[in-house]
Amino acid sequence: MSNVPVTVERADISDAEELGRVAAETFPLACPPGSGAEDIAAFIAENLSAERFREYIGDSTRTVLKAVGEGRILGYVLLNSGAPADPKVASVIVPRPVTELSKMYVLPGQHGNGVSGALMSSALDAARSAGSVAVWLGVNQENARAQRFYGKHGFEVAGTKTFMVGSELHQDYVMLHEFSGAGR
Repeated sequence: MSNVPVTVERADISDAEELGRVAAETFPLACPPGSGAEDIAAFIAENLSAERFREYIGDSTRTVLKAVGEGRILGYVLLNSGAPADPKVASVIVPRPVTELSKMYVLPGQHGNGVSGALMSSALDAARSAGSVAVWLGVNQENARAQRFYGKHGFEVAGTKTFMVGSELHQDYVMLHEFSGAGR
């Protein structure tokens, strides 16, 4: 695939409907095989609706970045500032201040053409610019493709956590990217 010209910028309220559609199309791709359609739909309805994106965009502790190309949103990133709320995650993610890369999804057909790399670079830049010394994320233990991608961008496994999708409990790796030269 060739690289698509893409611009990454901060999303605004007018993007919420399209972000919700992109999220509904992309989230199931990251779920492990065998994930129940009802559980996936429940997660999307609760966490990835246009209304939720309006909340995320309006929240000063969150940053939503969108990748735009071909006249549409091709993917997005959701960053959360602040220490991890989950005590198990907080025990392995010790650098402070830290940012969570909560969600990063790219439309099918856009994988491998530079959109994901542009989003990741922009997400890391945004976290560093906000004063974070590290970025962490959770990735399903069965999602080897995502783990390789994150590894290419300097993330390393730091621990494990669980993640609920509807009524299904999933096992995630917690991965950490520390900025070089960041003081502790």
